[in-house]
Amino acid sequence: MSDLKWQKSSYSTQAANCIYLAAAPDGAIKLRESDEPDTVLTTTSGRLRALLAGVKAGEFDDIAK
Repeated sequence: MSDLKWQKSSYSTQAANCIYLAAAPDGAIKLRESDEPDTVLTTTSGRLRALLAGVKAGEFDDIAK
């Protein structure tokens, strides 16, 4: 995992609680959070795009209720 080039999200403006993404050589997308850098989620670019589109469309706004 150390050979990955991690990029901090432009929406993460604080020193803590930042989201980082990296493109793996196999085409997978890796995600981690600054407070738990050893915990890494793996997804595809298509699934990540679908998640972000759903978030932007408000599909998950009622989950916490």
